[in-house]
Amino acid sequence: MSITDTTSKTLKKLFFSSQRLIFAFLYQPPNPPYARTQKCHYVDVYMKWKKDSYYDSIEHIHRSVQLKPIVSLKNCIAEDPNGCIPISQVSKRGLELGAPMKVAGFLRQYPAIFEEFTGPQYNLPWFRLTPEAIEIDREEKRVFEEHRGDLKDRLKRLILMSKGKVLPLRIIQGMQWYLGLPEDFFRLSEVNLDGSFRFVEMEDGLKGLAVQGEEKLLSVVQRNARKRGVHLGEPVEPIAFPTFPSRGLRLRRKIEDWLKEFQKLPYVSPYEDFSYLDPNSDLAEKRVVGFLHELLSLFVEHSAERKKLLCLKKYFGLPQKVHKAFERHPHLFYLSLRNKTCTAILKEAYNDKSSIEKHPLLSVRKKYIRLMKESELILKNRRLRNKFVNHENLKLDLDLEAADKERRDREQITLGK
Repeated sequence: MSITDTTSKTLKKLFFSSQRLIFAFLYQPPNPPYARTQKCHYVDVYMKWKKDSYYDSIEHIHRSVQLKPIVSLKNCIAEDPNGCIPISQVSKRGLELGAPMKVAGFLRQYPAIFEEFTGPQYNLPWFRLTPEAIEIDREEKRVFEEHRGDLKDRLKRLILMSKGKVLPLRIIQGMQWYLGLPEDFFRLSEVNLDGSFRFVEMEDGLKGLAVQGEEKLLSVVQRNARKRGVHLGEPVEPIAFPTFPSRGLRLRRKIEDWLKEFQKLPYVSPYEDFSYLDPNSDLAEKRVVGFLHELLSLFVEHSAERKKLLCLKKYFGLPQKVHKAFERHPHLFYLSLRNKTCTAILKEAYNDKSSIEKHPLLSVRKKYIRLMKESELILKNRRLRNKFVNHENLKLDLDLEAADKERRDREQITLGK
């Protein structure tokens, strides 16, 4: 019985494919890095979002967007030798400083921080800081000076998590507010104070910042696991992320099963090489989650606007849909939709405060927020007072009008007689 050409081709394909499989089996290195990667993936899952009032009510997170331009304008005034500036000095810098409206109107929204007065010439409005704001500004400068080493360590960790251990200055400056770095941190004399950093020219023509020397770093997850005695320092060691389910959040059984298997995977530190990982594997997913966990732990509020993190994909080896990692792990992160934006919050920082170190600048920002709330009360009282004055003026006008009418009526009666 003759074999047709089609059958012959099929047999040849099967023969050579089996040869490749045998060859791969014989020459496979022992215990390759991906040997413990899950064979079945369930990363493209839909997690139902559930509102959590606890995270939505954390004021220093949700007022951070408003506070940033306030601090920038405060610095403009504080740096002036006279401690006060005319509105013309900052009126055209609204976009640069992040003010959401005209600068003069924005300053007037916070009378507990900015005090307005008439200038010496041309009756222009001038602004200075209130005594309370001056005191907080002094405290802020003390924090920057006393915790300079801590702030540099946070910057160093951010750089060492990148692919080439170097980051463009524009990327670092985009994270500057979240890291709690002072606005003048990138002056040459300050950055190179102890030789920890060096400026480099990157391939794409951008100016970058690199870390001097090599250093073995442990992530927050690894340090906490070591405290609990479950981390032995092995290169590919399974470490589970601490989880904090929101009340009323129910996951489907197959999703829960996938998350349990996900927790058993080896933990890949964000400071280690990850080039060997299959980008479509759950092990790569665990590395991304570990990176986001470490990144948010470095920030002042342990949170950030999700859209602000998208610019990090290229330099940190993140997948195109990195934002999906927040949605797939609702026990680790919470996505708040307040203020018409999406803010990613690290749950562990607000449930186990001993596990993540508090940022030294947080207490200062809370004091500025207290002045923001006082400003709202001042403006409210002004509106009520103006309303009362207007009401009294209206009543007086009505009384005068009634008196005039009565007088005219008497005159008409007299003329009639």
